Amino acid sequence: MLRVGLTGGIATGKSFVSSVLRELGGEVIDADQVAHQVIEPGQPAYDQIIREFSADVPGLVSETGTIDRARLGAFVFSHSERLKQLNAIVHPQVFAAQEKWFAEVAARNPGAIVFVDAALMIETGSYKRFDKVVVVYCDPQLQLERLMARNNLPREAAQARIAAQMPTAEKLKFADYTINTSGSFDETREQVTQLYFKLKELASVTPQQN
Repeated sequence: MLRVGLTGGIATGKSFVSSVLRELGGEVIDADQVAHQVIEPGQPAYDQIIREFSADVPGLVSETGTIDRARLGAFVFSHSERLKQLNAIVHPQVFAAQEKWFAEVAARNPGAIVFVDAALMIETGSYKRFDKVVVVYCDPQLQLERLMARNNLPREAAQARIAAQMPTAEKLKFADYTINTSGSFDETREQVTQLYFKLKELASVTPQQN
């Protein structure tokens, strides 16, 4: 089984790349979705987050009892040290869930190519868990515009979220492969398709992992 890390800055097009990889037959898990699951009521990270952040984030817990991710995000993205604290709570739970998923995929498809879509893979050092790393990127101005539109954010807030992550130029230093999403969907799809078949060829000659 070939493990591939898929990363890149926020709003650079990783979700579209992931969707194409799924269409081609890749096994893909979204670290953000897993992160949402591990902070649900009853999960270990839920109680820790409430203890650490309820005093600073009014309305942290919604009327339904779930954590208001928008309120929490708005706070931590403007307080870098608190963002680190949140990541220290959530990331170990996410990694554990990913390892469980790896085992499930390996059991039913030992020759699979598995992709983990994670924005902070390089920042956390978790890229070292993968055989190959793919960095998705686009023109910086386009990234800003995409984030503003996607999250309905004013320019300053969007800039703060981008600035909270490692610069794209630094991420690219860790890449085995890159995907530039600045062009059309068809142009991006062609890049992803070429990458997938390169990885399939690599997987065929790489010792299988469990």
